[in-house]
Amino acid sequence: MQAVATAATSTPSDEFFLARQPILGRDQKLVAFELLFRAAPEHEDAQLTDYAAATAAVISHASQLGMKQVVGEQVAFVNVDEVVLMSDFVRFLPPDKVILEILETVRPTTALLARVRELKELGFKFALDDVIGHSEQVSKLMSLVDIIKIDLQGVGRGELAELVRTLRGPHQKLLAEKVETIEEFELCLELGFEYFQGYYFARPAILSGKKITPSELVLLRLFDLIHSQADNDAIEAAVKRDPLLSLNLLRLVNGHLAGTGAPQVESISQALVQLGRSQLQRWVQILLYSGPEGHVELNSPLLQMATTRGRLLELMTLTLRPGDVAGANTAFTVGIMSLMDALFDVPMREIFDKVDLSREVRAALLERDGDYGAMLSVAEALEHVDPDRNLAAALDRLGLSVKQVRDIELAAFGWVRELGAEVH
Repeated sequence: MQAVATAATSTPSDEFFLARQPILGRDQKLVAFELLFRAAPEHEDAQLTDYAAATAAVISHASQLGMKQVVGEQVAFVNVDEVVLMSDFVRFLPPDKVILEILETVRPTTALLARVRELKELGFKFALDDVIGHSEQVSKLMSLVDIIKIDLQGVGRGELAELVRTLRGPHQKLLAEKVETIEEFELCLELGFEYFQGYYFARPAILSGKKITPSELVLLRLFDLIHSQADNDAIEAAVKRDPLLSLNLLRLVNGHLAGTGAPQVESISQALVQLGRSQLQRWVQILLYSGPEGHVELNSPLLQMATTRGRLLELMTLTLRPGDVAGANTAFTVGIMSLMDALFDVPMREIFDKVDLSREVRAALLERDGDYGAMLSVAEALEHVDPDRNLAAALDRLGLSVKQVRDIELAAFGWVRELGAEVH
């Protein structure tokens, strides 16, 4: 592990990427994020350094980043190896906001077990990462950890139920990681897992003959009117056709105005004037992700990911082309629409039948083409901290530095957190 420590201390403090991977509860709501840190390649051919080394290098910056800025009201899972666990700088992490995730490479020596007990007394909680069997490491650490993460890709379906039975305890909760399909999620739900990590929620389950619902069609029609520069009368008429949409638009506008000293709006026409076209388009896109009662819930992982992508692309555009408000609005649209196929469970091209989008937006969404396509590729890679060359290539193509992207990420995370406060 000494090599890891050396690599960690030599990683430039500004040359790392940060990603958040959502962790969901049994109700499909967001409960935590796993924070992933990886050293950034200086150019397309550079090799990424060891994951644990990059984690060790940036934990000392956690107090500067501010955990609330990065994960909002949620808890952060942070990977730790032996070097990090035994170090003093692990204390930079706030115990009430993090769960220390012990890597599968950690050897449960007497000294390490004593250190885990010491940190537990200081208020830290622990998870055991990448469990695929009941090993000696698992046996020695089980009683000290609060969460056991089972790697679904490393366990056969026939062995999973028995593994769950042997690992479940009164003080440990089980987390299924690398959940890639709805079927895997449903199996783990049935087996009693408490938490779920993976991108199954963002994968469209394309169903033959599935139709977009009437309320969704109203919103898509409204979005199309705004995008085609229709007048306020036509937009107002479209909103008024759906009483729930009218109510929620007024609620969102008034939430947006709360604390500004501006008077509350009481009519749709007032709301349209107050918001302006750009903000109205944004709210309609966000409303598309609302729940069955029309309520926008920012702890929906799909909405969190979509709004974060939208803001990331918007800020990238403004960084590259300062003052290009129209381009920034287009970028936000590309980001938030990039998950519409998962939202509606229909192919992206079918959504284009309902909304008349520019060739540039279509190319970005379908082929990741053009500047907006490159930005979307960056946003997608950051969600996974993509270990291949795609991220470096997209950044080179755009002319963005690693530090610029990380600053944009933190600003996007903060904006989404503030958005949550506005809609509640």
